[in-house]
Amino acid sequence: MRRLRRVLAIGFAGVLWAACLSGVSAAQPVSQFDIEAGRILFENACSSCHGIGGTGTDMGPSVIGSGAAGADFMLTTGRMPLDNHLKQPVRKPPAFNPTEIHRISEYVASLGPGPEIPDVDLERADLVDGHRLYAENCAACHSSGGAGGAVGAGLEAPSLARSNPVQVVQAMRIGPGAMPVFGEQTLSDHEADSIALYLMHLRDSGDPGGLGMGRIGPIAEGAIAWIVGLGLLVLVCRWIGEKE
Repeated sequence: MRRLRRVLAIGFAGVLWAACLSGVSAAQPVSQFDIEAGRILFENACSSCHGIGGTGTDMGPSVIGSGAAGADFMLTTGRMPLDNHLKQPVRKPPAFNPTEIHRISEYVASLGPGPEIPDVDLERADLVDGHRLYAENCAACHSSGGAGGAVGAGLEAPSLARSNPVQVVQAMRIGPGAMPVFGEQTLSDHEADSIALYLMHLRDSGDPGGLGMGRIGPIAEGAIAWIVGLGLLVLVCRWIGEKE
């Protein structure tokens, strides 16, 4: 019996040791090579506005605390680098390839605590809940169909038609430009994923009801329908009158 207890104790100690080793392996530090390569890219392409070390200048804000999510969003959507710091950043083709974006994002993340790139799970998201949450939190600026629109002070909420799920959730977490930050206390990960799922549904569902007209919203679409409809009606009435 005493020998059996000794064997069990040794076995239990071995399990604990393996678990400790597993924990160390899982928490490996970020690749220093990628961070250093990202630093070089950042200093060459970003520091003229954001400063050496990301501390900011008169032409650009500090990126300390932006996290990997902030850098990844701005770079994958082509909003950065910006040729004129007085203009609102708009979506365009990325200036960097995926490897370069990854390295710059890791460097920015190393400057200070900030939001990580979200792990979006659309399979567990809820489409109906996403529709409700989008209508409550996003449609006022981005329109009911995600086409975007003016928000005042010369700023525009961009169209969401080309956004992928990760970029949608990233925007909620970092609040780019005039957009407010929707933290996890406001929108949980599941709720954020549900909004992303709804937007992907909008993007992929087409316009089964007829001409989409850019999905500019029911009020604008209704106005166009009235103007066009009344215009055609006037032309028809005039044509009938001339014929008689």
